[in-house]
Amino acid sequence: MKANTAVGHHKTLNHGVSEPRMRSQTQRVRRSTQRIPKWAYLLFILLAGFITYRILQHRAADVKATQPPVRPASVARVIAKDVPLYLDEIGTCAAYETVQVQAQVSGVIVARHFQDGSDVKKGDLLFTIDPRPYQAAVDQAKAQAALDQVTLKRQEDLSARKVIAQQDYDTAVANAQKSQAATEAAQVNLDYCFIKSPINGRIGLRNVDVGNLVGPSSPPLVAIQGLDPIYTDFTVAENDLPLVRKYLGGSNVKVETHLADGSMAPRMGDLYFIDNAVQPGSGTVRARGVTPNPDRALWPSEFVRVRFVLDILKDATLVPSQAVQVSQNGPFVFVVKPDNTVELRPVTPGQPQQGDLTVVENGVKSGETVVVTGQLALSPGAKIAPQPYAAEATATPERTAAAKSAMSYE
Repeated sequence: MKANTAVGHHKTLNHGVSEPRMRSQTQRVRRSTQRIPKWAYLLFILLAGFITYRILQHRAADVKATQPPVRPASVARVIAKDVPLYLDEIGTCAAYETVQVQAQVSGVIVARHFQDGSDVKKGDLLFTIDPRPYQAAVDQAKAQAALDQVTLKRQEDLSARKVIAQQDYDTAVANAQKSQAATEAAQVNLDYCFIKSPINGRIGLRNVDVGNLVGPSSPPLVAIQGLDPIYTDFTVAENDLPLVRKYLGGSNVKVETHLADGSMAPRMGDLYFIDNAVQPGSGTVRARGVTPNPDRALWPSEFVRVRFVLDILKDATLVPSQAVQVSQNGPFVFVVKPDNTVELRPVTPGQPQQGDLTVVENGVKSGETVVVTGQLALSPGAKIAPQPYAAEATATPERTAAAKSAMSYE
């Protein structure tokens, strides 16, 4: 009985709270939980979104800070065209023909028929030597020749009738021939009294005036120089001889003459002569070209710039000269990719330079874009803001002449 009482008492302690009361308490807890307002949830979502945005914004700023800035740079396209392969030299002009006019007979100059420094043509009369003595010699020779011809005619008639010796007939023939030759010689001396220009050219300053006695041993009367065409003399360095020999004799070998101040358009001529030996003191080989000079723009002994064209390079790859940079590893260019990032590309510059353009043998292709200015701030993979490259508006006479020359081969 006691045991049962204890057990019953224990049950009474554990279940002192009735079941209805427990339910009511549970319901109150649920009601208190349901009392959290909706705006609290909305505020929580907004706070969570704002914190997430700030975190992402901070990360984006960090990423942006780690990326290099976009650099401005001028760019240009790689082009391909025909250009000359040449050597640039310094030269001088020389007269195509030079004649020292000399008196052939002795006599006094009685007339001068030219103006110093004027242009003359072949056959123009320059000086007249007193012709009277020579005219008398011609008349005398003609008279003797006429007499000898009459004698010869008489001897022929007698010889036909066989009434004279053969020796007399032969003597008559010889005398007739001798007098005829004397007449021709006298006529030649008479013609020498009228001194004429032997060539087309420009006459220099005369050395004698009217009244001077001249003869075959006298100094030259005047000099005449042929200026159209004109020679262009230059030298080729010994180191360039293998390249010259490679193309010598080709159809594209030309000599292009430029004035140093660029006031004349380049003139294309032909190679006339190249020496067969190297000059001992200078290590150079002499060469000569023939250049058209119809307007007399080129003068003998004038210094000129010579472009010795050896061949024409077909479809040569050209980039602006400023695009080619040099590092410890050699020449290179920055090539622009479609996403405006740059790639460092080693290149092999070729010879020669074409105005503001440089021939590149390999490393880039026609149609690609290269950076021309702004390379110092770039590295491989850098992003640029490309701008079209504009060549310098002001060009030196030498560059202008070179540009005209390059254009002539397009």
